Amino acid sequence: MPQPIVFVAHVVTEVLNEGFLPAARELDLDPVIVTDLPSDHRRHFAQEGLAAYPEAVLGCDVFSPIAILETLQEAGITPRAVFSHSDHLQAATALVADYFGLPGKDWRVCFAAKNKAAMRQRLDELALSPCWHRLVTTPAQLTEIAPDCPLPCVVKPREGVASLDVSRVDTREALIACCEGLWQRHSGQALLIEEYLEGELYTLETLGDGDRLEVLGGFRVELSPPPHFIELAAHWGLDLDQAVIDDIIDQIRRFGVGFGSCHSEFVLTPTGPRLIEINYRTIGDGREFLLDETLGIELFRTILRLHLGEALPRFDIASKGLHIEYVRATQSGHLVQVPEAFRRRWEDGFVDFHPLRRTGERLTLSHSNKDYLGVLRAAGDCTVRLKERVATTLASLTWEMQP
Repeated sequence: MPQPIVFVAHVVTEVLNEGFLPAARELDLDPVIVTDLPSDHRRHFAQEGLAAYPEAVLGCDVFSPIAILETLQEAGITPRAVFSHSDHLQAATALVADYFGLPGKDWRVCFAAKNKAAMRQRLDELALSPCWHRLVTTPAQLTEIAPDCPLPCVVKPREGVASLDVSRVDTREALIACCEGLWQRHSGQALLIEEYLEGELYTLETLGDGDRLEVLGGFRVELSPPPHFIELAAHWGLDLDQAVIDDIIDQIRRFGVGFGSCHSEFVLTPTGPRLIEINYRTIGDGREFLLDETLGIELFRTILRLHLGEALPRFDIASKGLHIEYVRATQSGHLVQVPEAFRRRWEDGFVDFHPLRRTGERLTLSHSNKDYLGVLRAAGDCTVRLKERVATTLASLTWEMQP
């Protein structure tokens, strides 16, 4: 009997096509993609010679769980598992999984994690990671809260991703100008204004089966200078006291994180670790492939097994130095020259490069992770040698962009 696994997807992504779909096939599952962009997905599989790779590509409004359920009903599909890697689709996916009585995340926690205002509200209710914050949708609301806003502060879209339109502001005049500028582009957009948390930025990567939560590790993240928050590099390893790690684990547990994969971001402030974001899905920007290859845990397959109802295994996580560097554009323009993808191996590791843009593309600067031109990933046993090799490789990459 076929064992359909439904992947709820939006845009065509590398992590779905080269990570989770192959993992599903390795588990003898029949992938079905439900997406609001079916033509894009079918075109991708046809171009890559994989036209028959998914059992089906079905089109519907994937932001609506009712639409997903009706689409599966009309196709006669009763899924063995329902899964999504998308930030935007975790709540809808969780509701669909619950309808079929399948393992999945709590849709309420998914909503609270994705909606930044709901996240801060939930943290307040649980007395976790205190942070001054206000939600504004109109200039009148902004005028009312501006006098009480702590400075510096951060302005971000309530449901934003990839640090898009996220800015630090240092004065009340800059705060008003920032919000008005965002509303000129997106009238009525809900904006979250919150206090700026000073400190080093870290990530925490976890997997859970609903009963047990396993910490895979985390990255120390380097950010671009203010006012923007673009991730420039990430170094694997939580060089923190165990008490700090236990604190942040307790915070995400109490928030409701416990099933599947989760990527949390926190700042180590003078008063302790405080949550910035909870992304109730696997880490992105190419880092999931690095973890899958180097930690010895078959990350993609393990995540899917959780959604099949299997218990979380006991891990023997490999100890490895891991390093990510993001090459980003600093101006808008047309890409004239882009380095080709490559992988170079050595005795204890490797370095590889993946371009994220193609020659001839037009890039409009967004001051976010959307400005990435390519990602360099590296692994090795010796941290010093790893840094040297990364620096040498970065220096060898040649780009050209014209206005």
